[in-house]
Amino acid sequence: MTNEWPKWVRDDGTVVSCTEKVKVMSENFDEIKQIAQDALEDGLLMEVSEEQMRTALHALVEQLINPYNKL
Repeated sequence: MTNEWPKWVRDDGTVVSCTEKVKVMSENFDEIKQIAQDALEDGLLMEVSEEQMRTALHALVEQLINPYNKL
């Protein structure tokens, strides 16, 4: 199954159109989706609340740090 990821855009709104960059982004998101799915399923099998698992996964994304943040 192929995922339909968004068109990737820069901060100025222009589209990232480099084929290799788009390919890497798609591969990264495919991997993240699979890892998150596996973690959700593992949690459910271990009787962790689905709501808590989803909340924890959302919180994980919110904790990501941009190391390239323009000061």
